[in-house]
Amino acid sequence: MALSTISGRHGMVTAPHHLASAAGLDVLRDGGNAVEACVAVAATLAVVYPHMTGIGGDGFWLIREPDGRVHGIHGCGGAAAKADLSLYAGLEAVPTRGPLAANTVAGTVSGWAAALEGGTLPLARLLRDAIDHARAGVAVTAGGAAIAATKGEELRGQPGAYATTFEPEGRPVRAGDLLRQPLLADTLERLADEGLASFYSGALAADIAADLAALGSPVSAADLAAHDAFIATPLHTRISGATLYNSAPPTQGFASLLILALFDRLRAGSAEGFDHIHGLVEATKQAFLIRDTHVGDPAFHDYDWQGLLDDPAALAALAAKVDPARALPWPQPPQWGDTCWFAAADGDGRVVSCIQSTYFEFGSGLVLPRTGITWQNRGSSFRLAQSGWNPLKPGRKPFHTLNPALACFEDGRVMAYGTMGGEGQPQTQAALFTRYARYGIDLQEAISRPRWLLGRTWGDQSTTLKLEDGFDDGLYAELIAAGHDVERVGPLTPAMGHAGAIVRHSDGRLDGATDPRSDGAVAAW
Repeated sequence: MALSTISGRHGMVTAPHHLASAAGLDVLRDGGNAVEACVAVAATLAVVYPHMTGIGGDGFWLIREPDGRVHGIHGCGGAAAKADLSLYAGLEAVPTRGPLAANTVAGTVSGWAAALEGGTLPLARLLRDAIDHARAGVAVTAGGAAIAATKGEELRGQPGAYATTFEPEGRPVRAGDLLRQPLLADTLERLADEGLASFYSGALAADIAADLAALGSPVSAADLAAHDAFIATPLHTRISGATLYNSAPPTQGFASLLILALFDRLRAGSAEGFDHIHGLVEATKQAFLIRDTHVGDPAFHDYDWQGLLDDPAALAALAAKVDPARALPWPQPPQWGDTCWFAAADGDGRVVSCIQSTYFEFGSGLVLPRTGITWQNRGSSFRLAQSGWNPLKPGRKPFHTLNPALACFEDGRVMAYGTMGGEGQPQTQAALFTRYARYGIDLQEAISRPRWLLGRTWGDQSTTLKLEDGFDDGLYAELIAAGHDVERVGPLTPAMGHAGAIVRHSDGRLDGATDPRSDGAVAAW
């Protein structure tokens, strides 16, 4: 059965797992606001979608307040003090799995703490559903089971509790299996009792640090204690009829905004036609070329990202580099990473766009034996180099694919939108936003229609232009004739990401959509 746009008025949540959406909506019904709902969603996703996210990862927030103010939170950690080039002597790259991949502080919980300042519901209420699902167990989804089967061989040998947690019967979990995570339930209860700061200082932090040290990670108790979330001014850009917002570096939010700013200056034709798809793909290439040179930890960069987004002449010059008939050759290496995006809106007019991740599926593969936390491998994106793009340095924040999106329209609509999918995040954002905002396509239809991705999809490393089935037959031939290295990937596939969106209209009506490629749902009140 085809999905339809869901409408509501008092509150709405969209997430890539239906239990997370339900947890968020229940918080709204109990008097919580959209921020509090998103914390409940985030905690629940850490339990029911552990292959994609967890409290051992990072998270980014965009919050549009009822008064129209938009602000951001970066819950992302830096490299450990011991994570310097000497630690990786003899290696060509940071490993993607294991103790040396677990080289950055997990910032997700600090992001929750920063977002919740001024909230009203007790933390125990916000974490209630997540604790229950972790303690009682939750049915493994088909997507989660497929990842567990595919990644099991490289993960079960890692030090820590991966095998006992995610292969309790001596095999990867299967769809429908009841996955219990009692250690994680205990940890979430400790957070509820001791406060979120206990993740970084106090008895819980001591247990986390002891586990990390025993497993061989360079992250120490001192690294945890030194961490805090960062209140960040979002980047923004004006396009026809709207102002777009996204997270500032070290995320790739700059690229997401630049794609749409460039496409706004192209004379693209009808939706899903050659001009639409070709224009967005070529705008993506221009944005990624700048991203892969200039986007990283702002403490180590002096590039004026906002200045470019504010400069009509510079944007016009970049748009002019797009050949309307020919594809720019694309040998660029792809960026990795898989995530969970989610959003909530409340009856007061607050709209939240949020994303969190442990980077690769199950992160570093380290599951901490005392706490049940799966630790991220975000720092595996660092380059083992003295200088250049994204080099490893103690305290430095790694480049992030994570980027939640928000749009404020001139007619009063506010749209939160986003997706998981590493390299595909900016591209899927561009697809669903232009379909909805430029071409007037129904919100759910904008997400459900076939999509494309330049570069690596989930589980693949090629840099072809991948398209799902379902476009006009002639489009594939037109793109090939224009020089695109087209690869058809069949029907709708999770490789194209798990997208979602919420739109708040000026009269207070809420519309929401979720991705048929995910296990998600829109929960409305």
